[in-house]
Amino acid sequence: MTGTRLLLRFMLRRERFGLPWWLLGATLLVLIQSGQSQNLYDTPEKLQRLRETLGGNTAVIAMSGPTQLLDSIGGEIVFEMFAFVSIVVALMNMFLVGRHTRADEESGRAELIRSAQVGRFAPLAAALTLAVLADLAVGGLVFGTAAGTGLPAGGSALFGAAVAAVGMTFAALTAVAVQIFENTRSAYGSVGLLLGAAFALRAAGDVGSGALSWASPIGWGQRTFPYAGDRWWPLILSLGVSALLIGSAVAVMGRRDLGAGLVPPRLGRAAASRSLRNVYALAWRLQRSALIGWASGLALLGVAYGSIGDSIEQYVRENPQIADFLPGGAADVLDAYLALTVGVSAVIVASYGVASVLRARAEETSGRAEPVLATATSRLTWLAGNLSVALAGSALVLISYGLGEGVAYGLTVADPSQVPRLIGVALTYLPAVWLIVAVAVLALGWLPRACAALAWIVVAYCAVITLFADSFDLPGWAWRASPFAHTPQVPADDLAGTPLVVIGLVAVTVMITGYAGLRRRDIG
Repeated sequence: MTGTRLLLRFMLRRERFGLPWWLLGATLLVLIQSGQSQNLYDTPEKLQRLRETLGGNTAVIAMSGPTQLLDSIGGEIVFEMFAFVSIVVALMNMFLVGRHTRADEESGRAELIRSAQVGRFAPLAAALTLAVLADLAVGGLVFGTAAGTGLPAGGSALFGAAVAAVGMTFAALTAVAVQIFENTRSAYGSVGLLLGAAFALRAAGDVGSGALSWASPIGWGQRTFPYAGDRWWPLILSLGVSALLIGSAVAVMGRRDLGAGLVPPRLGRAAASRSLRNVYALAWRLQRSALIGWASGLALLGVAYGSIGDSIEQYVRENPQIADFLPGGAADVLDAYLALTVGVSAVIVASYGVASVLRARAEETSGRAEPVLATATSRLTWLAGNLSVALAGSALVLISYGLGEGVAYGLTVADPSQVPRLIGVALTYLPAVWLIVAVAVLALGWLPRACAALAWIVVAYCAVITLFADSFDLPGWAWRASPFAHTPQVPADDLAGTPLVVIGLVAVTVMITGYAGLRRRDIG
């Protein structure tokens, strides 16, 4: 363990800009949900109506959690957003541990560090310590935010501890995954699959008898029932499993070579197939797994939203304050609900587009773009190949969402025509998504070092404007800065082609400007 403390300080320095954003995101989720729920359900009668409305809706239970949490306003807040905060914290831990272990081995940084007076297990120990400190910080922030908004201190402490315990479990899972696989993509993919499985098991358990929820780290956290029973003992499961996983990671690490994994990478073909003989095909091949994952995830989200569309009118009728959060209010509740859900999902699709553009930057900084550009491939063709995935992939992910929501809603109302209708509604937001992608290309061309930070700041800004512009009472200019604010909110509004054409032309102009910057600078 020699050098663990020094490595920890080094890792904290590397994370001084990124980690605060994760902590801020989790804190804002709790703050916003707590404020909104306490304003909406400020009497026992309103909370009782909510229990009656949601208690029999399996789709809402699957998305949120066990109905036992609805016994108190604090429990209702946990019901609404515990699963989503857990996902954020789990991803934070996955990236923290993966970046400072397997990613460093891939880049050669770990070998350089190990050449000094650093113990074999010091990098793993420092990375896990960093994750634990981050989890303690997020747990403390959740506790402070919940208690600061008027919720009981005991339940708030358990709430924060449960969120931190979920994060520690996924940090330990990532520690095992980085020992098994030789690259970060495989490690992240396996942990992502386990996170999806944890959410699915929790959902199935909450809808059913509850037994399957005990197979999920997210379920363990929710079964502590903050504000609705305050059970601390399920946290023992998280701590015990985390300890076993960390012990397994240490055992495996002691038996493998530096840079190697238990699962060797599959060898490729001796010669490329015809489908890989241009940069377009190469870009699609490199990003196909990510595209399939995003499309599948958005399709499932669409199914979840569409499955409760038929009951949304009754829900708003019994809770009229909800209409304030829907475009157009309660005049046409269903269309307003569909416009809101599609708008939120479009922001998520923009995240996919940005991630796809940033993959081009990763190819550049890793040195893999240079051999491609050393051939007869121009910078324009190389960028166009990567942009084809970002642009066409965004359209495919939007179609997947519209398909999922259309099928689910169409089944509930026995109307197959809802499928093409909602696919068309989803594609209305494509120009706005492409403009966000164009901003990422602009940063890639002119400010490559700050490309990732700038692109994600734009996505976060659009998300805040889409979700909370009215709640925060933001000025008009702040609202108009988002391309989603200029997109017709169909089906609540009539479809207007002019704004979509203008947004599309601006996106093309911004992308051309980004390419001009790429031509003027050095690669890498």
